[in-house]
Amino acid sequence: MIEIDRVTKRYGAATVVDDVSLVIPRGGVTALVGANGAGKSTLLSMIGRILHPDSGTVRVDGMDVARTQSAVLARRLSILRQENQVAVRITVRELIEFGRFPYSSGRLTGEDVAAVDRAIEYLQLEEFANRPLDRLSGGQRQRAFIAMVLAQDTGYLLLDEPLNNLDMRHAAQAMSLIRRMAEELQKTVVVVIHDINFAAYHAGRIIAMKDGRIVADGPPETVVSPSILSDVFDIDVPVHQVEGHLPSTSAPPPATAPSRRRRPQPCPARCANHPLMRAPLPASLPRHRHRPVHIKAVAGAAMIYRWGTAR
Repeated sequence: MIEIDRVTKRYGAATVVDDVSLVIPRGGVTALVGANGAGKSTLLSMIGRILHPDSGTVRVDGMDVARTQSAVLARRLSILRQENQVAVRITVRELIEFGRFPYSSGRLTGEDVAAVDRAIEYLQLEEFANRPLDRLSGGQRQRAFIAMVLAQDTGYLLLDEPLNNLDMRHAAQAMSLIRRMAEELQKTVVVVIHDINFAAYHAGRIIAMKDGRIVADGPPETVVSPSILSDVFDIDVPVHQVEGHLPSTSAPPPATAPSRRRRPQPCPARCANHPLMRAPLPASLPRHRHRPVHIKAVAGAAMIYRWGTAR
């Protein structure tokens, strides 16, 4: 469990995180959303001890993050930062091996090699394992960095804008893999993300921030609402809820009254018909039921359609 108790962070006269308190239990995907400068990345960095709060405490499984030894904390939580630059030319495997540093200090054991192999296999990077990192596409490179934090084998994964600079196809694949890790490997994932669509589709909980404070916290069907989104992003955001399975075309679904006790429909063909998931996904991704949001530009504003289905 991650416990954040009255955490504040200031830069001079500017307060970027203002007296935030929340609890993130084990398991699932929690998305931090909000406009630029809302304090999302700063909050995540304080959880991961990249930044130190000016006041308040952060605890992970009861351990005070500020006082816990680095070697102990690095085996409990891992963080993938927004910008990841590698100054030297290394292969994908060599990058992923860095995830084992808290255990081996650079001298890999058989257990470390096995953990690296599992991460490579899970992220489907076998054919790229010995390829230089700078010869990968953006999506492949991001999967390699995610494999690195997965190889670190921590219960908590903190991901700061993992979809940054990814096109729609690679962003969809990356978020599917992140959700899969949470569900299959019992990881607790906290992700900073700008795309409300992906947040509602993959996260079980959305925390919306504005001006350094939490303004909404709950499941997607609660947070993805016109009043909350308009307040968070300072723009009118109509939300239309439609029950049923995903449409077979990219056109927005017709507005219909929700039916009572209707059985949720399974996601067809690994979401292949969803506008955001038209790109083929890895065959190993599980079929699932979901709660997606489809965003479409309408007269210069964002029109959001939500399908309420079971998770």
